[in-house]
Amino acid sequence: MSGKIKRILSVMVAVAFALGIFNAVTPFTEAEASSKVKYYGALHVDGANLVDKDGKKVQLRGISSHGVSWFPEYVNAKAIKNVKTTFKGNVFRIAMYPDEYAGYLNGGDQAKLEKTIDTGVKACRANKMYAIIDWHVSNARPNPLDHKDQAVNFFKKMSEKYASYENVIYEICNEPSGGTSWSDIKKYANAVIPAIRKNAPDSVIIVGTPTWSQDVDKAAEDPLEYKNVMYAFHFYAGTHKADMRKKVQAAHDKGLPIFVSEFGTCNADGQSGVNTKEADKWIKLLDKNSISYVNWSLCNKNEAASIIKSSCKKKSGWKKSDMSKSGKWLYKTLRKY
Repeated sequence: MSGKIKRILSVMVAVAFALGIFNAVTPFTEAEASSKVKYYGALHVDGANLVDKDGKKVQLRGISSHGVSWFPEYVNAKAIKNVKTTFKGNVFRIAMYPDEYAGYLNGGDQAKLEKTIDTGVKACRANKMYAIIDWHVSNARPNPLDHKDQAVNFFKKMSEKYASYENVIYEICNEPSGGTSWSDIKKYANAVIPAIRKNAPDSVIIVGTPTWSQDVDKAAEDPLEYKNVMYAFHFYAGTHKADMRKKVQAAHDKGLPIFVSEFGTCNADGQSGVNTKEADKWIKLLDKNSISYVNWSLCNKNEAASIIKSSCKKKSGWKKSDMSKSGKWLYKTLRKY
């Protein structure tokens, strides 16, 4: 190529940039960027996949709150908008602990906690995002059957209130553990799911699996007999690696619809061991299979799993410099879509 032609081409490129022809490298405004985060309307389950009204595969990506008994201040309209505009997520999970200190069934102000859920659900709706209402069964009482009747009442109330909301997903038992069997979980689900279905017959429901929502293989061998049901798998990249990815792939290959309703980049204790290389391997697997995922968690708690630095006091409007190592990885990961 002659020097004259090179000079002409360089001038043409400069003019193209000046005129904004190369939009691919022109930074989007927050409004433009958030408009590119997909909202699919009412969802349903088809085989192993979450799909839209046209039957096209859907993959939700987003962030979970921490327990709303302890960090309700992060469930606010501006923060949830930031999940979309800053992190480019389209789903927000609202974690309601029933049993831990100040939980819904352990001294918490139920009216106040329900108001926090309402704030989250309505903010998601306003921003064209999905909201997961999570009954966060955990270590205090790991068998969901222990509070089956209370859970039925809770989800009856939630599904009545949000019956007309196409963006609400119900997660009925976060992490069954302590030796809870799949048989126990099925008994629980067979009580809770009909209570939801009475009010929201087409809603998507996520059911936890044994061993902190890791035994999707057991669910794949004996799934529930309801439509629009998915099965939770949780991982923490510092602890759960190739063997767990094989388990997820095998269950998916058997036709089990899996939803990663909680994951972290760190060790399973949430305290240390951030491993972004393993986290990247997980995302590659989830993307390959169009499996939705939600990161733990949106708060500034002094632990590795939190996406906001403990020194940051902002409740919204975060910059990259406000984010922890996990938060910066999530920011980079979600924005690539």
